[in-house]
Amino acid sequence: MTYKEFINGLKSPKLWGNCLGMIVVSILLLIGTFVFLNYHTRHGENIAVPDLRGMSYSRALDKMLSLGLDIEVTDSGYVRNLPPDAILEQQVKPGSEVKSGRVVRVTINSASSPTITLPDLADNCSLHEARARLTAIGFKLAPIEYIAGEHDWVYALKVNGNSVVAGQRIPVDSPITIVVGDGNVEDEFNGDAMLEDYIFGQEPSDTLYDFYY
Repeated sequence: MTYKEFINGLKSPKLWGNCLGMIVVSILLLIGTFVFLNYHTRHGENIAVPDLRGMSYSRALDKMLSLGLDIEVTDSGYVRNLPPDAILEQQVKPGSEVKSGRVVRVTINSASSPTITLPDLADNCSLHEARARLTAIGFKLAPIEYIAGEHDWVYALKVNGNSVVAGQRIPVDSPITIVVGDGNVEDEFNGDAMLEDYIFGQEPSDTLYDFYY
C-alpha cells in the first residue's frame, strides 16, 4: 500500500463510521455497567431499622415490609408480662442502616413458660448442693421450708405448696421450695432410760434397785 492509498483510507467515511460506532457502543456499555452496579448494590440507599422490641410479630412484619425489609423468627423466650409472639430481641440494632431487602432475625415470646425436668434431689443431697443444681439449670428458689430432721438435709421439694418428685417437668418460672431439716432430731433409745443411766455410770435410782432385787 502506498502512502497516498493510506491517506485516502483514513479519509474514508466507512472507517470513521466504524470508529464512531465502536465509541458509541463502548460508552453505552460503560453506562449500562454503571447502572447495573448501582441497581445491584443500591448505591446510596439506606434504611434505618426500626425498634421492633415489644411489638407483636404481625405488627412488626407489616412495619418491616412497608420499609422494604423482612423479619425471620430464629428463637423464642419467655417473659411473663409480655403477650405471646411479642418481639423480645432483634439481631440488627434499632437505628442501624441497611439495604432494602435485608432480613432481620428476631426472638419472639412463647405462649407458655418452658419446662425443665426436676433432678433427683429429695432425700439425696444437702441444701447447698440442691440450691446450686436448681439455680444452675434455671430454676428460681422460694423461701426454704424447715421441718424436724438432720441439719440442712433436703427431705422434699415443693411447687406452689405441692410436693414434686424427680423427673417431673416444672415450669422454669415456678419457684421451687426446698424442704430441709432444722437440726432438731429426736434421740432414739431402745430400752429403759434408767437402765441407760446405770450402764453409763450414773447412780441407779430406787426404782432400778427394786427392779433387780
